Amino acid sequence: MAPRAISLSAGRRSDFVRREIFDLPAIERDLRPMRILVATDAWAPQVNGVVRTLETLGVQLTRLGHDVRFVTPEGFRTIPMPTYPEIKLALFARRAVGRIIDDFKPEAIHIATEGPVGLATRRNCLRRGISFTTSFHTRFPEYIHARFGVPTALAYAGLRWFHGPATAVMVATRTLEKDLTARGFKNLRMWSRGVDVELFKPGAKEWLDLPRPVFLYVGRVAIEKSVEEFLKLDLPGSKLVVGDGPQLAELRTRYPAVRFTGPKFGRELARYYAASDVFVFPSRTDTFGLVVLEALASGLPVAAHPVQGPIDIFGDNVAAGALSEDLGEAARRAMQLSPQACRLFAMNFSWEACTRQFLTNLARPQDERQTLGA
Repeated sequence: MAPRAISLSAGRRSDFVRREIFDLPAIERDLRPMRILVATDAWAPQVNGVVRTLETLGVQLTRLGHDVRFVTPEGFRTIPMPTYPEIKLALFARRAVGRIIDDFKPEAIHIATEGPVGLATRRNCLRRGISFTTSFHTRFPEYIHARFGVPTALAYAGLRWFHGPATAVMVATRTLEKDLTARGFKNLRMWSRGVDVELFKPGAKEWLDLPRPVFLYVGRVAIEKSVEEFLKLDLPGSKLVVGDGPQLAELRTRYPAVRFTGPKFGRELARYYAASDVFVFPSRTDTFGLVVLEALASGLPVAAHPVQGPIDIFGDNVAAGALSEDLGEAARRAMQLSPQACRLFAMNFSWEACTRQFLTNLARPQDERQTLGA
């Protein structure tokens, strides 16, 4: 099977939303339709925030009249990524990506991930003198350090090399922007996230046969997500874990009182959100935490650490989330928060506004900002 590009066809705002989305100078500019190529190593059947973000981006770009194609591992020979077998690493991608660029003739290229597909696209752009943008979705240095003990400084040096030639490196939060600036990254620009408030919304709870209150975690069941910190908490009611990952079998055995459902998708996933009472987000490494917005849209108060992602989403808002270094204390405080306030807060996050923000960051043919080299 030959590699191919996937083509797609056609209340009161919080301080965070006002600052990061709605006040952009060019957000209302009427951008003409373009051919946009997005290169990503993260794609279905992977289930994570990066994949959901890119899938939604494609839909929104198409609705705005753009011609969008995704270059993904689909159609390439692949091998499973060590410790992440659901992530497929494409082999011998450079020439195939070059043919896709020649065929599609994109007016803007965005490289979403730092894997083989991203590297192949980067190399083609540099050889042809084509401007491109990138995005920083995942703190791989921390993940690699947690799993293999590799120094984070070494991994960040590799990421600086990868993102260095980009006309813009898109980041989801101001906290991440400040951190990467301190690490020597350049050309950082904001690209926030949104939530599908029609899919994720309050709903029936009685079908879930667990003692109340139900504390929910949704996401990858892996060491870097600190899931076990949540499972160890002394909380009333029940704990519910929705997701898959390398720690799933181990944690299932060690915590038999916890309900593990495995991965859920779409409307079934939305039902689990709606049927729960509090969302617990134990991760300290996520760059944003799309699941936090999905929980809020479903009317779930959120308990989390005061770290990048949660503090960027909530800011000074204490009506929808409880942040504390003591995750158990945050979870107990979250029980007292209003589901209606959570839903109202989530309504501020529009995917269309986030997509327009993405568009203003893209490198276009008329751009003279080129930092080619590397």
